[in-house]
Amino acid sequence: MQEMTGQADTPELVQLYRDFEVNSMAPLWTQRDDLMPMVPSPAAVPHVWRWKTLFDIAERSGELVPVGRGGERRAIGLVNPGLPGTAYVTPTLWCAIQYLGGYETAPEHRHSQNAFRFVVEGQGVWTVVNGDPVRMSRGDLLLTPGWNFHGHHNDTAEPMAWIDGLDIPFSNYTDVGFFEFGSERVTDEASPQTSRAERLWAHPGLRPLSGLDDKISSPLSAYRWEHTDRALSEQLALEDEGYPATVEQGHAAIRFTNPTTGGDVMPTIRSEFHRLRAGSQTAVRHEVGSSVWQVFEGSGTVLLGGVEHRLDKGDLFVVPSWVPWSLRAETAFDLFRFNDGPIIDRLGFTRTYLPSKDDR
Repeated sequence: MQEMTGQADTPELVQLYRDFEVNSMAPLWTQRDDLMPMVPSPAAVPHVWRWKTLFDIAERSGELVPVGRGGERRAIGLVNPGLPGTAYVTPTLWCAIQYLGGYETAPEHRHSQNAFRFVVEGQGVWTVVNGDPVRMSRGDLLLTPGWNFHGHHNDTAEPMAWIDGLDIPFSNYTDVGFFEFGSERVTDEASPQTSRAERLWAHPGLRPLSGLDDKISSPLSAYRWEHTDRALSEQLALEDEGYPATVEQGHAAIRFTNPTTGGDVMPTIRSEFHRLRAGSQTAVRHEVGSSVWQVFEGSGTVLLGGVEHRLDKGDLFVVPSWVPWSLRAETAFDLFRFNDGPIIDRLGFTRTYLPSKDDR
């Protein structure tokens, strides 16, 4: 007998390993470190994308590439350098900058993948979700859960850009994707201030009796900036008054929720918003699962895997699973975050490690 080294130095072992290969087999003892690392060892790497660069490229794309059937969307995916050959920002998440020119319309379609839009600047575009026109404005989170028809129309002469987040990599890996074309334009070109979904669902603590069944994804299509801003401001105000309201000193945060369940807005994507006081800093933490952040306002730095990166308005960065990160605010610092938390939680893999606390 020979030790389980994977080294074949006898004719019998040579033949055994040859038979493994011929019969599409692989012994565990030759690959344990790859299959079962001591801690997560992601192929994805930390990375920062600059908003000014992204917007410039998107703007040039708007001048050169028409939007319409075929490509459907003028959306440019952020490719993680550790995942070459894909358009994936992490193994479970897809993130893109989408650009719509003046008076343009992106035709309707639907797909199994869950999607959202987050607007860091601009206005004038309506996203139409199952025939309901939803205004897109700065600071708004807008949902398009899986298998909902959706398209976009720009009512102004000015272009607009935003970020899209989807669970495309996870959906592709699990082979659950379907796609269907819809209307060449959008089914309702109105531009109301308030969508029908908001009129029904955007009342804090109140639920219509016509909608008592729990929904897999939130029926509220838009989470407006004025509510997010007020919630974060009140957390910091309560902290000033000596009440426990923030997650860390000087760090206010909220999670967007499904009003029918109190859970995440979609079954595969979690969305949050974080606000740091000027001069404050978060603890270094490791988390199972991957996340993408975008700076909404202010400036600061992120420490990613021991490397510090300066951040300004619109910049995006990715935190792969178990890569340590922390934030430091130079000015008042607002950031939007989305991650694969619902998948990780439901599968029972949730784990967070804070060296400053857990090593005591």
